Amino acid sequence: MAVSSNSSLSGSSSVSSDPEDYQPPIWKSYLKSISMTQTDNLGTSRDKRHLDKRTQDQFILYQLQQEAPRPKRITCPQEMESRPKYYGREFLGLISREHADELLAGTEGAYLIRESQRQPGTYTLALRFGGQTLNYRLFYDGKHFVGEKRFESVHDLVTDGLITLYIETKAAEYIAKMTTNPIYHHLGYTSLLRDRFTHRLSRTRSEPKRVTFQQDDKISPSLLSRRTTIKEGPEKHCNYEKIHNFKVHTFRGPHWCEYCANFMWGLIAQGVRCSDCGLNVHKQCSKLVPSDCQPDLSRIKKVFSCDLTTLVKAHNTPRPMVLDMCIKEIENRGLKSEGLYRVSGFTEHIADVRLAFDRDGEKADISANIYTDINIIAGALKLYLRDLPIPVITYDLYSKFIQAAKITDPDSRLEAVHDGLLQLPPAHYETLRYLMTHLKRVTMYEKENYMTAENLGIVFGPTLMRPPDQYTLTTLNDMRYQKMIVQLLIEHEDILF
Repeated sequence: MAVSSNSSLSGSSSVSSDPEDYQPPIWKSYLKSISMTQTDNLGTSRDKRHLDKRTQDQFILYQLQQEAPRPKRITCPQEMESRPKYYGREFLGLISREHADELLAGTEGAYLIRESQRQPGTYTLALRFGGQTLNYRLFYDGKHFVGEKRFESVHDLVTDGLITLYIETKAAEYIAKMTTNPIYHHLGYTSLLRDRFTHRLSRTRSEPKRVTFQQDDKISPSLLSRRTTIKEGPEKHCNYEKIHNFKVHTFRGPHWCEYCANFMWGLIAQGVRCSDCGLNVHKQCSKLVPSDCQPDLSRIKKVFSCDLTTLVKAHNTPRPMVLDMCIKEIENRGLKSEGLYRVSGFTEHIADVRLAFDRDGEKADISANIYTDINIIAGALKLYLRDLPIPVITYDLYSKFIQAAKITDPDSRLEAVHDGLLQLPPAHYETLRYLMTHLKRVTMYEKENYMTAENLGIVFGPTLMRPPDQYTLTTLNDMRYQKMIVQLLIEHEDILF
């Protein structure tokens, strides 16, 4: 019989099961915040006992993992010629359920692998737990699995399975209630955001108001003449909500959930981690965490091909730096350039600009001293917008804008486009607004650059709007509508935004 020596299960683990001796960092932060904010309220012995009990409760799941049965391998006394190369001596060949039950009887945590009699060529993991034999269909695709988790060895799979079965059996009621009184808002991530971002960005625009477009309406001259140039100086900023980008994660050593403060049990894939900000929580807790991700710059490895909202929140800016810097450079020296945005710059030089932004961020040098051809800067901006994982006009709103373009009545069409704009995520809205303001200014020099709103619509339509399915036929059929949407946004920029 083989007994797992995994550190998370061994009795010699460096983490004490006594709350007086050890407290996870997340729980220490909570106790500190409580002592600072509720000093007066913790004066009574009853409050103190309540806090002590909650401290001890966080160790229930950890203690249960320590108590879980250890895996014990039942081995075959002879070599099996039919044994798959990825199984060991725990493979007993073509035996019945009844025979497997007899071999495992009386040994909690015992396991073996057998070939199914009903479906030869398929394999079953037989595991003894809770006084009965449990049978699971066993798969292998380079790693062993019976569910979502993949394991390097069958022994690790069984170890993790026993932990999960034991904890979910012994603490079912506790697990069901562990998210009802989270400590997330008292500590750690949330309080860190409050401290570090007291001057966080507020929305660039007041809540957008719905506009009714009617031919008989007279639009005031002040509205039509509003903002013909991109204004310099201080501007309002944006407080953009961002959902966490959670991915399944294997934690080395004991870890506690940063939402509910309970132990994250299991041998591997014990929970999920936000790849943008590093928040660690149970998978079930991840569904309850607010959309308050504040990306950590150290986790953002590049500028191009990075999610738009992630990038602007990481840099604490209302728009992507690429947009601001490229537009500023183009407006300074390129508005009269013939074929602006239509004429391509050298591909190698555009790739150099991309590398400069990915490497140096806002310190990237894209001045005329380095890139004399303004088409290189324009090409880099188009490449940035084209490479966004979610287009500026998002996938889920693509069909709404296409349908709006198909409306024949001009006023109803503008109304539908405006309604679509209101549904864009704030960072996408602000990026589109700023870009359209710039493109409107480009058209003011169309006698020199020959770039009308229609020409710019042809260039930017497929860049700003991409169908979710990416089928070539769909893209070809929609190109004229993509062009029409961008043309409308440019021509009516001062009304739509």
